[in-house]
Amino acid sequence: MVRISGLASGMDIDQMVKDLMKVERMPLDKLKQKQQTLEWQRDDYRALNTLFFNFRSTLTNMKLTPSYRVRSAVSTNESLLSATASSAAGLSSYSISKVKQLATAATKVNMGSISADTKQNKINVNESLSKQKFGTDISWEKGSVEYKTISVTEDKKDFSLDLQNVKLKLDKQNVPDTTAINVKVNGISYEVITDSSIPLQSNQVLVKENGELTFVDNIKKGSNIQVDYVTDFKNEKITLSEDTTGWQLSKGEIQEFTLKVGSDVYKISDGDLLKDGTGEKIGSIDKETGKITFDSTFISNNVDKEIEVEYNQNYTTFNIQTSTSKGKMNQNFLIQSTDSLNSMMNKVNNSNVGVSMFYDSFTDKMTLTRTETGNFNGDSKNKLDSNGNLIENSNYDPQKDQEIFTSGDFIQNVLKFDGATETGGENAIFEINGLQTERTSNTFEMNGVTFTLKKTFEDPESVSISNDSSKVFDNIKAFVDEYNKLIDTVNKKITEDRYRDYGPLTDEQKEQLSDKQQEKWEQMAKSGLLKGDSILSGALSQMRMSMYTPVNNPDVAPAFKQLAAIGIKTTANYLEGGKLEIDEAKLKKAIEEDPSSVENLFRGTGDSTSSKGIVQRLYDDVSGTIDKLNERAGKATYTNQQFTIGKNLDDVSKKITSFTDRLKQIEDRYYNQFTAMEQAIQKANSQMSYLMQYFGGGQ
Repeated sequence: MVRISGLASGMDIDQMVKDLMKVERMPLDKLKQKQQTLEWQRDDYRALNTLFFNFRSTLTNMKLTPSYRVRSAVSTNESLLSATASSAAGLSSYSISKVKQLATAATKVNMGSISADTKQNKINVNESLSKQKFGTDISWEKGSVEYKTISVTEDKKDFSLDLQNVKLKLDKQNVPDTTAINVKVNGISYEVITDSSIPLQSNQVLVKENGELTFVDNIKKGSNIQVDYVTDFKNEKITLSEDTTGWQLSKGEIQEFTLKVGSDVYKISDGDLLKDGTGEKIGSIDKETGKITFDSTFISNNVDKEIEVEYNQNYTTFNIQTSTSKGKMNQNFLIQSTDSLNSMMNKVNNSNVGVSMFYDSFTDKMTLTRTETGNFNGDSKNKLDSNGNLIENSNYDPQKDQEIFTSGDFIQNVLKFDGATETGGENAIFEINGLQTERTSNTFEMNGVTFTLKKTFEDPESVSISNDSSKVFDNIKAFVDEYNKLIDTVNKKITEDRYRDYGPLTDEQKEQLSDKQQEKWEQMAKSGLLKGDSILSGALSQMRMSMYTPVNNPDVAPAFKQLAAIGIKTTANYLEGGKLEIDEAKLKKAIEEDPSSVENLFRGTGDSTSSKGIVQRLYDDVSGTIDKLNERAGKATYTNQQFTIGKNLDDVSKKITSFTDRLKQIEDRYYNQFTAMEQAIQKANSQMSYLMQYFGGGQ
């Protein structure tokens, strides 16, 4: 729209319209101020609601027994016996005596040095096993050690390893070698069965030569099946391109090897890849690293052709079986020639078989130690006679009662655990409160008390369980501090002065004030927006009533039915709105005299408000207040239509939009009127000029 601004009249039309619009815009400014005030109120409500929510979290903790039953355990001799107590522990004492033996972990030390040269050339734990000189040579087998995880996507019992062009390693009976395969479901080992005629048990899995697995029960969706296995060969493929110069195989220290291009077959001879029968060379291979380098002529003649290789490595296996608190654990360990002694030990130590393996370079010997202490076979080496004396069990058979069993040539002969004697693996034997008993661990729990036996001893040592009144006091004090903080904040907000002459600044007012002046003005404008609010003042009144009303609960002694009875009362200054203060000596005395009554004064439960503890009442009060504040001001995740202030904001926003459109129309009308005036003046001036010329021309 073309606007003529005073060209004919000489007046500042834009300023005149602007001044006229100031009056027209006043209702819009009031709507925007109302909108800003509603937003400030909403934010104030939400800030206070956050305080109520945080206080409710404090109340949740105060509803739990650990806030009141902070037990301390004191031993008469910490060097022999220590103890800790949970909130579940009763206030009592325990007497422990006649600790005849401590629980020990079963340990096997191998039968001698494992290196061929114990002086100049001991085993290097970080180099591959194939490069080490053991005192006994490793009996390597040929195959490819593989690892596969099957993610179960539906409940079923049949699975496949998808072996494609290879087969599982077979034993002398021409069935899958059970020493060369592990199957775990969610970390739990399954016994491998290869005879399909044997009925499967729930902890068994049938494994076929083609890599098919069958369980007796469905494996649940979301489970993971981990399978470690050995195939006769490793099969890999690649398609040659013009840019191909070599091929890095996934494994090294290669043994039997075949490369195929179509019908052509190539073997290794002194590091070269030669065609069978003719001796044609196509490249070379580093057997140790598995790196193949092709001749350029071979590449150019076979671009876009698929090359397939089959090869294997040296590997060996061994088995460890242990007795644990979870039952028998059994696992096969598949060791490749490229593994080091360290990596082999890590496989053992990180497994769930429950033992740790260790190599001592000084003695050149190894140990196997079960990670748990105690006897899990039930046939103890030591027992007590009728007089309570510890004697050796005459029926004890060390071969039958071993906690750690090993099998396989590598661990038995190369690492020399064959014939190793097991020591340890005994339970702790002791008397507690006159009752003779045993434990598999020196640290054990009884009635919420955790005891730790440190040494053997004969005479009684006692452990006393008492309430730690200082910590209970600290918990109650922290609760009172949080209550006071909430009361203080809310009370200040609902009694805050309201400055009605200070409304939200309009855009025009902001232009006239400095940043500091705007900040001060806004501070005054925000003050008192929740003054005398009924929800908040009602919440404070209800909370004070819940605090002061006696707790009529059978678990609270008559002398402790009110907070004042345990030293908690309101401050003398009524302006503080009911804040609490603590008589520390009186509260500590109440906690020591009757901790149960103090606990139930706060957290006691009941069918009626009067029988509920103070914390239970406050929790209900605060939850009700939170709900009311949510209805009034909502949460950040709410839409405006879900709470009262939001609906009001939407209504104001619609009015602002409507009034803005109306103002545009009014402004356009003013400009149209002034434009018409300018055009009329211009026309009059034109006519006057014509007349002047006419009359002047007639003289």
